[in-house]
Amino acid sequence: MNAPFNHNAHHAPLTYQGILARAEKIDWRVEDLIGGDKKLDFSKPFLPENLVRVSGLFFLSDREQRLLNQIRGHGYLYMFGLVEEFILPFIMEHIETQLKSGDDYKIRALLGFAAEEAKHIHLFKRFREEFIAGFGHECEVIGPAETIAAEVLRHDPLSVSFAILGIEWMTQGHYTESVRDNRDIDPQFKNLLKHHWMEEMQHAQLDTLITEALAEPRDTDQIDAAIGEYLEIGAFLDEGLKQQTIFDLATFERAAGRTLNGEDRADFLRVQHQAMRWTFLGSGLTHPQMTATLRKLTPAGAEKIASVASAFC
Repeated sequence: MNAPFNHNAHHAPLTYQGILARAEKIDWRVEDLIGGDKKLDFSKPFLPENLVRVSGLFFLSDREQRLLNQIRGHGYLYMFGLVEEFILPFIMEHIETQLKSGDDYKIRALLGFAAEEAKHIHLFKRFREEFIAGFGHECEVIGPAETIAAEVLRHDPLSVSFAILGIEWMTQGHYTESVRDNRDIDPQFKNLLKHHWMEEMQHAQLDTLITEALAEPRDTDQIDAAIGEYLEIGAFLDEGLKQQTIFDLATFERAAGRTLNGEDRADFLRVQHQAMRWTFLGSGLTHPQMTATLRKLTPAGAEKIASVASAFC
């Protein structure tokens, strides 16, 4: 189903033709990954500890830490589905501006990007159905997706592209650094992450080209202004993560069958919010490829991002 994948492809010069050629070697369908006998194993954690940070919550039993890990696994894929709800219209709008460019490879690569994002949204919806059926408890989530997408997309397209680029590189770091060699997490969940990662590599490369193209006609002040709006998007998403932490606590208490006391509740919210900040913001802000693009386009902007990144780690 899947051709050999070049993990070092991002070190070569980026071209739409090259990215398209790599993308066409990857071929999977949602139906190949989920449903039938391909079931989630609820006896295992879903995410690596460095993303969920549950082991430091000493007031939780081993079973309760696993429950929370699985709740966070549900939220992990839900969040990706959520952000892809604004990535897809952003890419479609960019495609429309490129239709008369005469670059067939560019158009085909960008259309593939959009189609794959739509496929990921479908995959994560199917996962959520499977998760709820197996977990036995509804998980409240932030949204609706269209409201969040509208807030993000009202910003400067370059700012949105910076935000998307951080998300794309984030997924690469999570898989290669924490998931790929992890033998403790559920193999089915790991397989979903693997196939998402395979296509997101091309998306990170394409968004690098998009970001550079959007920045090219701008002067330094205009690019730095876009960095400011990028940070506004990050602050907005961070508020969503804070709310999601509150929802996760409520889901955990239902699933575990107990209510945390005041001190434990405060620790839960503090530790889990910071874990989410690292997972969905800090790991993108500090990714070496993201940093390299920022430094190329705006050294001052890169320094500004570096100065705030530690708060999300």
